[in-house]
Amino acid sequence: MADYKANAKNGVPAGKRGDAGKALAEAAKIVEAEYEFPYLAHAPMEPLNGTIEPVNNGAGAVLWAGSQFQTIEHGAMATILGVKPENVAINTVMAGGSFGRRATTTVDYVAETAMIVKAHGMKAPIHLVWTREDDTKSGYYRPMVYHKVRAGIDKDGNIVGWEHAIAGKSIMIGTPFEASFVKDGVDPFSIEGVVDMPYKVPNFAATLLNTKEGVPVLWWRSVGHTHTAQVIEGMIDELARAAGKDPVEFRLAMLKDHPRHTAVLKLAAEKANWGEKLSKGRGRGVAVHESFRSVVAMVTDVTVGAGKVKVDRIVAAVDCGTAINPDVVAAQVEGAVGFTLSSVMRNKITLKDGEVEQGNFDTYEPTRMSEMPKVEVHLVGSSAPPTGIGEPGVPCIAPSIANAIFDATGKRLRSLPLDTNALGGA
Repeated sequence: MADYKANAKNGVPAGKRGDAGKALAEAAKIVEAEYEFPYLAHAPMEPLNGTIEPVNNGAGAVLWAGSQFQTIEHGAMATILGVKPENVAINTVMAGGSFGRRATTTVDYVAETAMIVKAHGMKAPIHLVWTREDDTKSGYYRPMVYHKVRAGIDKDGNIVGWEHAIAGKSIMIGTPFEASFVKDGVDPFSIEGVVDMPYKVPNFAATLLNTKEGVPVLWWRSVGHTHTAQVIEGMIDELARAAGKDPVEFRLAMLKDHPRHTAVLKLAAEKANWGEKLSKGRGRGVAVHESFRSVVAMVTDVTVGAGKVKVDRIVAAVDCGTAINPDVVAAQVEGAVGFTLSSVMRNKITLKDGEVEQGNFDTYEPTRMSEMPKVEVHLVGSSAPPTGIGEPGVPCIAPSIANAIFDATGKRLRSLPLDTNALGGA
């Protein structure tokens, strides 16, 4: 992380419009902030596993697994087992969670199973089950990322300039997907949510430093949006406060050209009773973000006491086009809260002497039922084609909580997991 901070300024151009430097030099007020994000494990409830059965006297094989990258798994099995690709079959079964962990270009757990089958002489089916420690200590992780942002407003409170530096390891560079996705050294999964943010910012410049450390990284539920939403929505909240404006009204003023964002933001604010006076120690925060072509807004209520934070209620508004099954949409958002809350409040993957320190749910603790807030999900009616919902529930959770903590305490927690010890006796 120290290296990231020292070298973030040396990144390649990732997005530009107008003259951000000139606009910031002329701004009435400047807000500067740094955000740090740790490595994260996927930690699905079901550890990685799969079954391969040799068939036709070893001339073919069948896989049963919760596959995400069937094409790559198919090729890897054929190569390792030494059989013709047309003699390999895959049965994709329901998985007890994945969150991106099964989408590896090395298809590690399937390849390992195939190696065992091959070493066993293609004589019997093999069911491989990784231990929790296998997956946590030897897996792939959400990249560690650093953001540094400098933004300015004019005397009327309008954003006039924004400079943004990002440092972190690319998910795509060094994989078979690099040629398709990475252009001029920019991995779109590293910058999504920043260069395409919906807010009206006339002068903008972003850079990306692709770091080279050896820790393996991978998609993690909502990918780049896991960190970019926290930065953008945190900065927007700080700029609103600097302008002396209500955080919801400040956002709406800059989203006039984005009717979907406006609709979900208004709906979430209405259902959460935005503007209601709260008692001491309680706070309310808001965030809105688009990912996977769906737009989600969240208003979160927290209670802060003696440096401890309790997330009481999350009101979400969702526009995912036509909701084929509204119950599934609600379930995905509720599940996103359960999945994400522990990473917001405490979890991180750390290394010592090159080894991951966490191993099981005692040191990488999932969200407990006693921590789960009340979650309300409201849908914006739409006749547009359906868009994603498995991942868009994640990005707004962290910034809406952090903004609520500021509302309750006047203290700004930016980096994840949130350092509630910094709140002291608040």
